[in-house]
Amino acid sequence: MDDATEADVVREQVLEDFPLRAFDKLRYADTDRQGHINNAVFSTFLETGRAEILYSRERGIREPGCAFVIARLLLEFRAEVNWPGEVWIGTRVAAIGTSSLKLEQAIFQDGRRVANAETVIVQIDEATRRSRALSEAASEKLAALLAPPAS
Repeated sequence: MDDATEADVVREQVLEDFPLRAFDKLRYADTDRQGHINNAVFSTFLETGRAEILYSRERGIREPGCAFVIARLLLEFRAEVNWPGEVWIGTRVAAIGTSSLKLEQAIFQDGRRVANAETVIVQIDEATRRSRALSEAASEKLAALLAPPAS
């Protein structure tokens, strides 16, 4: 780095940057013809992380009569994931809307970030299939998991 200063260098994200962490064991069935984990399985890993916010007993925000739908998913593949082993999924809240939330997630194998994602999830009323505002309690739980502001 010739002219770069420390402030110019962006620190690589690590699992500890995410307040919620979950893991998935890799299965042989997850592999493809190239011998690495198939790209479609990455969405399943992200779902494991999202479930920690949406449905867990301690911090879940799902309300009776409501469901969550994915409105947007951006997924960036950074490296291969190889079987056997496990992956860790880090999740944090990036923004809270009236009826939606934006999550930042990253997938790690052996301490190395192999993918990152941004997901927008909308709470809907199961009867009307229309968006429904998050409760005050849900918004408070989500606020506790907000990502620190970018510097």
